Amino acid sequence: MNTRVFTSPLFLGFDHLEQMIERAAKNSSDGYPPYNIEQLSPISLRITLAVAGFTMDDLQITLEDNQLVIRGRQTEDGNGRVFLHRGIAARQFQRAFVIAEGIEVKGAWLDNGLLHVDLVRPVPQPVVKTIPISKGQTKAPAGANRMVDGGTSTDY
Repeated sequence: MNTRVFTSPLFLGFDHLEQMIERAAKNSSDGYPPYNIEQLSPISLRITLAVAGFTMDDLQITLEDNQLVIRGRQTEDGNGRVFLHRGIAARQFQRAFVIAEGIEVKGAWLDNGLLHVDLVRPVPQPVVKTIPISKGQTKAPAGANRMVDGGTSTDY
């Protein structure tokens, strides 16, 4: 079901936000693997997933269109083992997190069955641009257009 959130004409250009909300809702339905999100400092976060039984070769982390995607797929080692009871499933997963603009993935590591992914939001440097003011210019800069009677545009 596709519910339109930004239907007012005042919200033109917010389609990407609507798509992010839909992706987040779609990805939150499965609870495996469980995860934590901690704020380590005002600019850094850590996502921790419980991935017991997965090796580094079984895991993949990608960043796709502001979406952090973590996939796990265990390889079946058939080594002739016969299970009388198999309670530990070799289950694959995909967990996705929508990442805000400007967030950077700093690194990831696997430790004791926990996959840690560190994120940081760099403090933006203020950008101040000075616009020069010229004296006595009667002609507009090249490429500037103006409307003349009749609705056509011409260069100055």
